[in-house]
Amino acid sequence: MVATPIGNLGDLSDRAREVLATVHRIAAEDTRHSGQLLSRLGIRCPMISLHEHNESDRVGRILACLEAGESIALISDAGTPLISDPGYRFVRAARQAGFEVLAVPGPSSVVAALSVAGLPTDRFFFEGFLPSRSAARRRRLEALASQPHTLVFLEAGRRVAAALDDLARILGSEREGAVCRELTKRFETTRTGRLAELAEWVRADVAQVRGEFVILVGPDSEERAPASASVPDAATLLRMLRAEGLGAKAAARVTARITGESANALYDRAVQEG
Repeated sequence: MVATPIGNLGDLSDRAREVLATVHRIAAEDTRHSGQLLSRLGIRCPMISLHEHNESDRVGRILACLEAGESIALISDAGTPLISDPGYRFVRAARQAGFEVLAVPGPSSVVAALSVAGLPTDRFFFEGFLPSRSAARRRRLEALASQPHTLVFLEAGRRVAAALDDLARILGSEREGAVCRELTKRFETTRTGRLAELAEWVRADVAQVRGEFVILVGPDSEERAPASASVPDAATLLRMLRAEGLGAKAAARVTARITGESANALYDRAVQEG
């Protein structure tokens, strides 16, 4: 499993270069794209495509190559294979067949973003790409609202503004976040701030919706009131949370955690009140 650059060719390790130059065959997510990389490296090697639409069919063919004594390197279009990229079925099948699978680590947009964002990294939750449709995206974010770790998302430029709007609405406009664009490339940009600020920044600058994005959301740092302090009744608290932009499920879950009332009953009430 060979990690390849996510933008800067200088990030390719000597070991990765050596492996790509010496294996019998390279399985690539896009042979045309990877062919350009190999050409720049001066490497000639037979390639076979392995992507999300043909992986199941190609596994048998690649295993046959391994059984014939060939060595295979798997690469994705950029970064570390299998991280929101194809290859899982192949790796699993290769291991089950008794073949040794080795990692040649290197670039990863997820790790790169975590290293520069200034958000907690001791624990994080990698979600990958959110659903493209807003309703499905909001439902997924409501399910993630209670995660106590830094959240990491991948997003395409054409959807980043809408995704940030939904993140601010569901997770809280004041939640800390970061937008990392075109990491390691010429126009690399990392912007930190509150989610509402980041959404506004992206909308205000058309240049910021071009390229590939990693969006990070810091853990909820809101201080909870001590048990002895006065807490609003469940109905009032539920309305307050809904007014702050939380979805019905998230608001019901938080209210239930604070008041001890039934989350299901609170959810039904939130839906009825709209």
